[in-house]
Amino acid sequence: MRIISGKYRGKTLASFSGSAVRPTADRVKESLFNILSAEIYGASVLDMFCGSGSLGIECISRGASFVKFNDVSKDSIALLKKNLKGIEGNFKITNLDYTRCIEPSEKFDLIFIDPPYMLDCGVAALQLASKALSENGIAVYERDRPFSGTVGGLELTDERKYGRTVLSFFKRNNL
Repeated sequence: MRIISGKYRGKTLASFSGSAVRPTADRVKESLFNILSAEIYGASVLDMFCGSGSLGIECISRGASFVKFNDVSKDSIALLKKNLKGIEGNFKITNLDYTRCIEPSEKFDLIFIDPPYMLDCGVAALQLASKALSENGIAVYERDRPFSGTVGGLELTDERKYGRTVLSFFKRNNL
């Protein structure tokens, strides 16, 4: 894993060994950030299931104004801290269940939701995200199949498939 662009371009990130944790592949991450390129500079970002921190660190590298990293796993937080060494930026780390990681007053321009595929909590996480998105914010949900169904307060605006990974993009439904 590496940082693709920005201030820390080319920086190699430590990753988990084994197959228990599935980081976003570099080619998927590159496509994701090509899609989001105009949205990142100056953005407030939440990486809800941060793992190694790859997505949030990419945002810092590209000029996000603030990144909140969250993961329930102490091992993930330890790896994140290792990857943040030498990274300058405005960020916060929380080690909480996703249901408790958003404070009522927080608003984010970009929220990444990439839970372990074996946990079926993505829709619940999207529901929480709908309350924390800024007016023109975007939530990105990564999983192993296309999204089906609805999420109150959100509208599916785009969906892209990269091998076995599907990225679903949501915006607030301001009806």
